[in-house]
Amino acid sequence: MAHIIALSSAPGGKAVEQHFGRTDRFQIYSLNEDGYQFIETRLVEPCCNSGEHSVSAFDKVLAVLSGCEAVVAGKIGPGASDYLTEKGMKVFVTQGYIEDVLAELHQNQDRYFPPENKG
Repeated sequence: MAHIIALSSAPGGKAVEQHFGRTDRFQIYSLNEDGYQFIETRLVEPCCNSGEHSVSAFDKVLAVLSGCEAVVAGKIGPGASDYLTEKGMKVFVTQGYIEDVLAELHQNQDRYFPPENKG
């Protein structure tokens, strides 16, 4: 099963380092048992303005991230994290090169994306 993941990044897209609310782009990747693959870059209007944010701003970012199962950001505030979690998104906070972050997610998929109980 493939997992679609959005990673916050600065222009150039080499590292996860951006604060969720301040990023203007997400690198979208597909993660599966064989590895990971870049899909596209999605541009967003940053949803945090000097520490202020609104549900409508979060809704706009969530709409752009439609189809994604998880968000990876360098930092994220509790309001945004809670909002995304309530909407069914997994939230990961880490910083580093995108390839390293994806390798970690790939290597530990069963822990980060546990299979649903079938029974």
